[in-house]
Amino acid sequence: MAVQVVLVHGIRTSATMWRSQVVSLQERGVCAVAVDLPGHGARMAERFTLAGAFATIDDAVRDAASRGPVLLVGHSMGGLLCTEYVGAEEPPPVAGFVAASCTSLPRGVALSAYRALARGFDALPDRGMWLTNRMLDRILPAHTRDDFGAGGYALDTQDVALSSLSALDLLAAVQRIRVPLWFVNGQYDQLRVHERLFLRLAPHAELVVVPRTTHHVTVMRPEVFTAVLNLAVRTLERRESEVASPT
Repeated sequence: MAVQVVLVHGIRTSATMWRSQVVSLQERGVCAVAVDLPGHGARMAERFTLAGAFATIDDAVRDAASRGPVLLVGHSMGGLLCTEYVGAEEPPPVAGFVAASCTSLPRGVALSAYRALARGFDALPDRGMWLTNRMLDRILPAHTRDDFGAGGYALDTQDVALSSLSALDLLAAVQRIRVPLWFVNGQYDQLRVHERLFLRLAPHAELVVVPRTTHHVTVMRPEVFTAVLNLAVRTLERRESEVASPT
Protein backbone atom coordinates (compact mmCIF):
# COMPACT_ATOMS: atom_id res chain seq x y z
CA MET A 1 0.00 0.00 0.00
CA ALA A 2 1.42 3.39 -1.04
CA VAL A 3 2.33 6.04 1.53
CA GLN A 4 -0.26 8.83 1.78
CA VAL A 5 0.79 12.36 2.84
CA VAL A 6 -1.55 14.72 4.72
CA LEU A 7 -0.39 18.33 5.14
CA VAL A 8 -1.73 20.81 7.72
CA HIS A 9 -0.98 24.53 7.37
CA GLY A 10 -0.02 27.13 9.95
CA ILE A 11 -1.95 30.06 11.38
CA ARG A 12 -3.37 32.73 9.02
CA THR A 13 -2.42 30.87 5.84
CA SER A 14 -4.09 27.88 4.16
CA ALA A 15 -3.63 24.67 2.20
CA THR A 16 -2.11 26.66 -0.68
CA MET A 17 1.15 27.07 1.26
CA TRP A 18 1.88 23.41 0.45
CA ARG A 19 1.54 23.68 -3.34
CA SER A 20 5.26 23.15 -3.99
CA GLN A 21 5.35 20.02 -1.81
CA VAL A 22 2.11 18.61 -3.24
CA VAL A 23 3.36 19.01 -6.81
CA SER A 24 6.76 17.50 -6.01
CA LEU A 25 5.27 14.52 -4.19
CA GLN A 26 2.72 13.87 -6.91
CA GLU A 27 5.45 13.97 -9.56
CA ARG A 28 7.16 11.23 -7.53
CA GLY A 29 3.92 9.25 -7.56
CA VAL A 30 3.05 9.94 -3.91
CA CYS A 31 -0.54 10.87 -3.06
CA ALA A 32 -0.62 14.12 -1.06
CA VAL A 33 -3.54 16.16 0.24
CA ALA A 34 -3.45 19.55 2.00
CA VAL A 35 -6.40 20.53 4.21
CA ASP A 36 -7.90 23.87 5.21
CA LEU A 37 -8.55 24.21 8.95
CA PRO A 38 -11.74 25.96 10.12
CA GLY A 39 -11.51 29.72 9.68
CA HIS A 40 -8.79 29.43 7.04
CA GLY A 41 -8.62 29.30 3.25
CA ALA A 42 -11.80 28.00 1.64
CA ARG A 43 -13.32 27.76 5.14
CA MET A 44 -12.60 31.39 6.11
CA ALA A 45 -16.23 32.03 7.08
CA GLU A 46 -16.24 29.23 9.67
CA ARG A 47 -15.36 29.75 13.31
CA PHE A 48 -12.11 28.18 14.47
CA THR A 49 -12.36 25.68 17.31
CA LEU A 50 -9.96 23.02 18.50
CA ALA A 51 -12.66 20.39 18.08
CA GLY A 52 -13.22 21.47 14.49
CA ALA A 53 -9.51 21.54 13.76
CA PHE A 54 -8.95 18.05 15.17
CA ALA A 55 -11.98 16.74 13.28
CA THR A 56 -10.53 18.13 10.04
CA ILE A 57 -7.18 16.45 10.65
CA ASP A 58 -8.78 13.18 11.73
CA ASP A 59 -11.12 13.03 8.72
CA ALA A 60 -8.20 13.56 6.32
CA VAL A 61 -5.98 11.04 8.12
CA ARG A 62 -8.60 8.28 8.29
CA ASP A 63 -9.55 8.78 4.66
CA ALA A 64 -5.90 8.55 3.63
CA ALA A 65 -5.30 5.55 5.93
CA SER A 66 -7.88 3.57 3.95
CA ARG A 67 -5.39 3.68 1.05
CA GLY A 68 -2.05 3.25 2.80
CA PRO A 69 0.23 4.28 5.69
CA VAL A 70 -0.12 7.98 6.50
CA LEU A 71 2.68 10.52 6.82
CA LEU A 72 1.19 13.51 8.67
CA VAL A 73 2.93 16.86 8.17
CA GLY A 74 2.14 20.01 10.14
CA HIS A 75 3.64 23.51 10.18
CA SER A 76 3.53 26.01 13.05
CA MET A 77 0.01 25.98 14.53
CA GLY A 78 -0.79 23.00 12.30
CA GLY A 79 2.27 21.25 13.70
CA LEU A 80 1.20 21.91 17.29
CA LEU A 81 -2.28 20.55 16.57
CA CYS A 82 -0.83 17.50 14.83
CA THR A 83 1.53 16.87 17.74
CA GLU A 84 -1.42 16.74 20.11
CA TYR A 85 -3.33 14.56 17.62
CA VAL A 86 -0.54 12.03 16.98
CA GLY A 87 0.26 11.86 20.69
CA ALA A 88 -3.28 11.06 21.79
CA GLU A 89 -3.80 8.35 24.41
CA GLU A 90 -5.48 6.28 21.71
CA PRO A 91 -3.06 6.71 18.76
CA PRO A 92 -4.65 7.60 15.43
CA PRO A 93 -3.72 5.73 12.21
CA VAL A 94 -0.56 7.76 11.56
CA ALA A 95 2.58 5.90 10.46
CA GLY A 96 4.98 8.87 10.60
CA PHE A 97 4.97 12.55 11.55
CA VAL A 98 6.92 15.60 10.32
CA ALA A 99 6.55 18.50 12.77
CA ALA A 100 7.80 21.77 11.28
CA SER A 101 8.42 25.02 13.13
CA CYS A 102 6.51 23.92 16.23
CA THR A 103 8.97 22.92 18.98
CA SER A 104 7.52 25.47 21.38
CA LEU A 105 4.96 25.42 24.17
CA PRO A 106 2.18 27.94 23.37
CA ARG A 107 1.49 29.31 26.81
CA GLY A 108 2.37 31.97 29.38
CA VAL A 109 4.26 35.17 28.60
CA ALA A 110 5.44 34.04 25.16
CA LEU A 111 1.91 33.33 23.94
CA SER A 112 0.59 36.57 25.44
CA ALA A 113 3.35 38.55 23.75
CA TYR A 114 2.65 36.90 20.39
CA ARG A 115 -1.07 37.67 20.70
CA ALA A 116 -0.31 41.27 21.64
CA LEU A 117 1.98 41.65 18.62
CA ALA A 118 -0.69 40.18 16.33
CA ARG A 119 -3.31 42.56 17.75
CA GLY A 120 -0.90 45.47 17.21
CA PHE A 121 -0.55 44.55 13.53
CA ASP A 122 -4.32 44.16 13.29
CA ALA A 123 -4.80 47.71 14.61
CA LEU A 124 -2.85 49.22 11.71
CA PRO A 125 -4.89 50.87 8.91
CA ASP A 126 -4.40 47.91 6.55
CA ARG A 127 -4.26 45.37 9.39
CA GLY A 128 -0.50 45.17 8.90
CA MET A 129 -0.68 43.62 5.45
CA TRP A 130 1.62 46.19 3.81
CA LEU A 131 4.39 45.31 6.25
CA THR A 132 3.62 41.59 6.05
CA ASN A 133 3.77 41.60 2.26
CA ARG A 134 7.05 43.53 2.19
CA MET A 135 8.61 41.02 4.58
CA LEU A 136 7.36 38.02 2.60
CA ASP A 137 8.56 39.58 -0.65
CA ARG A 138 12.05 39.75 0.83
CA ILE A 139 12.34 36.26 2.29
CA LEU A 140 10.31 33.98 0.01
CA PRO A 141 11.43 32.77 -3.44
CA ALA A 142 9.29 33.84 -6.37
CA HIS A 143 7.95 30.34 -7.05
CA THR A 144 6.38 29.99 -3.58
CA ARG A 145 5.62 33.64 -2.74
CA ASP A 146 2.11 33.61 -4.22
CA ASP A 147 1.34 30.15 -2.84
CA PHE A 148 1.73 31.30 0.75
CA GLY A 149 -1.18 33.73 0.60
CA ALA A 150 -3.19 32.38 -2.33
CA GLY A 151 -5.92 31.12 -0.02
CA GLY A 152 -6.16 34.47 1.76
CA TYR A 153 -5.06 35.41 5.27
CA ALA A 154 -7.25 34.42 8.20
CA LEU A 155 -6.87 37.71 10.09
CA ASP A 156 -10.21 37.41 11.89
CA THR A 157 -9.36 33.91 13.10
CA GLN A 158 -5.84 34.56 14.38
CA ASP A 159 -6.47 35.64 17.97
CA VAL A 160 -9.12 32.99 18.61
CA ALA A 161 -6.83 30.30 17.24
CA LEU A 162 -3.84 31.51 19.24
CA SER A 163 -5.76 31.67 22.49
CA SER A 164 -7.04 28.11 22.03
CA LEU A 165 -3.53 26.66 21.76
CA SER A 166 -2.86 27.05 25.49
CA ALA A 167 -5.27 24.15 26.07
CA LEU A 168 -2.92 21.69 24.35
CA ASP A 169 -0.97 19.27 26.54
CA LEU A 170 2.04 18.97 24.27
CA LEU A 171 4.46 17.64 26.89
CA ALA A 172 2.30 14.58 27.45
CA ALA A 173 1.56 14.21 23.75
CA VAL A 174 5.20 14.27 22.60
CA GLN A 175 6.12 11.55 25.09
CA ARG A 176 3.40 9.26 23.71
CA ILE A 177 4.49 9.51 20.07
CA ARG A 178 6.02 6.20 18.99
CA VAL A 179 5.97 6.52 15.19
CA PRO A 180 8.95 7.85 13.19
CA LEU A 181 9.17 11.55 14.00
CA TRP A 182 11.06 14.42 12.39
CA PHE A 183 11.31 17.92 13.89
CA VAL A 184 12.17 20.47 11.18
CA ASN A 185 13.12 24.03 12.16
CA GLY A 186 14.61 27.02 10.42
CA GLN A 187 17.90 28.20 11.88
CA TYR A 188 16.39 31.56 12.88
CA ASP A 189 12.95 30.30 13.90
CA GLN A 190 11.75 31.88 17.15
CA LEU A 191 9.67 28.76 17.85
CA ARG A 192 12.82 26.67 18.40
CA VAL A 193 12.70 27.81 22.02
CA HIS A 194 11.80 24.36 23.45
CA GLU A 195 13.57 22.30 20.79
CA ARG A 196 15.85 20.47 23.25
CA LEU A 197 12.96 19.70 25.58
CA PHE A 198 10.98 18.14 22.73
CA LEU A 199 13.99 16.01 21.78
CA ARG A 200 14.40 14.79 25.36
CA LEU A 201 10.73 13.83 25.48
CA ALA A 202 10.95 12.02 22.12
CA PRO A 203 14.50 10.60 21.99
CA HIS A 204 13.77 8.60 18.85
CA ALA A 205 12.97 11.78 16.89
CA GLU A 206 15.31 13.25 14.30
CA LEU A 207 16.02 16.99 14.24
CA VAL A 208 16.59 18.81 10.95
CA VAL A 209 17.71 22.46 11.22
CA VAL A 210 17.67 24.28 7.88
CA PRO A 211 20.38 26.97 7.67
CA ARG A 212 19.61 30.60 6.78
CA THR A 213 15.89 30.01 7.23
CA THR A 214 13.22 31.54 9.47
CA HIS A 215 9.89 30.23 10.74
CA HIS A 216 8.66 29.96 7.13
CA VAL A 217 10.92 27.02 6.34
CA THR A 218 8.39 25.18 4.15
CA VAL A 219 8.07 28.01 1.62
CA MET A 220 11.41 29.73 2.18
CA ARG A 221 13.43 26.58 1.35
CA PRO A 222 10.78 24.41 -0.35
CA GLU A 223 13.26 22.06 -2.05
CA VAL A 224 14.98 21.30 1.27
CA PHE A 225 11.69 20.70 3.03
CA THR A 226 10.47 18.47 0.20
CA ALA A 227 13.71 16.48 0.52
CA VAL A 228 12.83 15.85 4.18
CA LEU A 229 9.38 14.67 3.14
CA ASN A 230 10.91 12.34 0.56
CA LEU A 231 13.18 10.92 3.29
CA ALA A 232 10.17 10.38 5.53
CA VAL A 233 8.18 8.74 2.72
CA ARG A 234 11.08 6.41 1.91
CA THR A 235 11.41 5.50 5.59
CA LEU A 236 7.73 4.52 5.78
CA GLU A 237 7.96 2.66 2.47
CA ARG A 238 10.89 0.65 3.80
CA ARG A 239 9.08 -0.13 7.06
CA GLU A 240 6.00 -1.20 5.11
CA SER A 241 8.13 -3.46 2.92
CA GLU A 242 9.77 -5.06 5.96
CA VAL A 243 6.39 -5.78 7.52
CA ALA A 244 5.08 -7.25 4.28
CA SER A 245 8.18 -9.42 3.70
CA PRO A 246 9.61 -10.43 7.09
CA THR A 247 12.96 -12.24 6.98
